[in-house]
Amino acid sequence: MSEPARNLQPPRPTDDDRDQRVFLRGVSWEQYEMIQQIRGERRFPRLTYLEGALTLMSPGRNHERIATMVDRLLAFWSVEVGALVYAYRSWTLKREDKQRGAEADNCYTIGEGDTEKEVPDLAVEVTWSHEDPDKLLIYAGLGVREVWVWKDSRIIVHVLRGDAYVTATRSEVLPALDLALLTRFAERLDQPQALREYRDALRATLP
Repeated sequence: MSEPARNLQPPRPTDDDRDQRVFLRGVSWEQYEMIQQIRGERRFPRLTYLEGALTLMSPGRNHERIATMVDRLLAFWSVEVGALVYAYRSWTLKREDKQRGAEADNCYTIGEGDTEKEVPDLAVEVTWSHEDPDKLLIYAGLGVREVWVWKDSRIIVHVLRGDAYVTATRSEVLPALDLALLTRFAERLDQPQALREYRDALRATLP
């Protein structure tokens, strides 16, 4: 039985589902770390820091739904193909010498040596109701090899070259992954059905 049409239509941002953001300027590194300590183990708000500019962000419901689905779909793919993908959700990344800090929607290390890595190989950011052009600048300073940005039903791949990112047609850290196929299921409202269909689509392409 096919999924009802209403579950195939992704929602759009509304006033009551927008990401909530607060911007602070002139924040020292010590103040940034103090705010982290005050927040403690809570996941929200997420903190982004760039040379004295601090953003506090609490994602909306659909922002979190899409980020969660991307994570679950990637997990399905890695199990089906036997890829070494290790998930860390919103791992706090920061470098005082670069005056940068970030917490991605999802982040991952890829391949052997997982426990030895100080930064993830891949960060995933969902652009829901607001776009943050500074995020790539921050991740470049932190040394994250690749960033995926979900926006308007697409995932754009950014690959680190030197100290800046360039866009790519496919992932370099996971070159065997069909991102277009994964993206087709990321906004589906019936998540269990979407995962089953993605699993079946994957298995149809594997040897």
